[in-house]
Amino acid sequence: MALRRTRSAVLLASCALVLAACGSGGSSDGGSDGRLSVVTSFYPLQYVTERIAGDHADVTNLTKPGGEPHDLELSPKQVASVQDADLVVYQDEFQTAVDEAVKEADREPGTTVDAADGVDRIEESEEAHAEGEEEGHDDHAHGDEEHADEEGHAEEEGHDHGHDHGGVDPHLWLAPTNLEPLTEHVRDALVKLDPDHADEYEANAAALVADLQKLDGEYRAGLKTCKVRDIVTSHAAFAYLARAYDLVQIPIAGIDPSTEPSAAQLAEISDLVKRDGITTVFTETLVSPAVARTVAREAGVQTATLDPIEGLTKDTSDQDYLSIMRSNLAELQKANSCS
Repeated sequence: MALRRTRSAVLLASCALVLAACGSGGSSDGGSDGRLSVVTSFYPLQYVTERIAGDHADVTNLTKPGGEPHDLELSPKQVASVQDADLVVYQDEFQTAVDEAVKEADREPGTTVDAADGVDRIEESEEAHAEGEEEGHDDHAHGDEEHADEEGHAEEEGHDHGHDHGGVDPHLWLAPTNLEPLTEHVRDALVKLDPDHADEYEANAAALVADLQKLDGEYRAGLKTCKVRDIVTSHAAFAYLARAYDLVQIPIAGIDPSTEPSAAQLAEISDLVKRDGITTVFTETLVSPAVARTVAREAGVQTATLDPIEGLTKDTSDQDYLSIMRSNLAELQKANSCS
């Protein structure tokens, strides 16, 4: 009798594991009402996908509001949703857990969209050095090799802290036109999966591209006459924005926001802020403002928030990608004396 009870318990435990591993995730209900099930990996991709899909898809986001996408870990239910969804929209070499789930899912061709496809990527080394050299500030990049040697932080130079970005900056969505290729790829995938609603997907995609181009025009006009071209940021999330609009990013931390800058690096940035007439050090949502506030205090300047739009928070839950980008533009214009 005891042996029979043991075998029954093992069988029940095995069934529970199977149900957990093959749980419904974001895809069980998707399709039950005729709508597609789509999984996206973080907010900007969710925004693009929802704009195009309209009412014809259930779109779920693997990164919860207020969560730091760099640190995302997936539950078994979420892994199952990557396997089962009609369409997965993610960005390769940004979230390691998602990369692994997509690889293990071995999805059908045409049912997975990579947001980086068709975008001219920025290398981490380019971001850390080339931008400063363009403005003659070849000594201000906090990733300077000399400091890495002095402080023994050679590992920090590559920002290798368990977040494998493949040597590239992932924050491509901060230049609006970089979302145009993603819009096209999502549109094409949805049309292939659901040709009955092709006209709506194409119209929604065209409307989104028009909005992105309008936003790009607002940035170009709004930042054209700035007296200050440098922006000091909490971490190196704004290189695409800087490249698109002729700004120079001076990041306190690297691509990974958890990177700890050395005391020498903080002092160097504080000195540069004083020397170059920079009025503002930008803090961020989802990242502690403590280090940025320290730099601002040492330099005697103010702080303001520049949102990398990696995810929505409690304070931005009623906003979207376009409205947050416009808020960022207003903060940049104020901080950089743009007439």
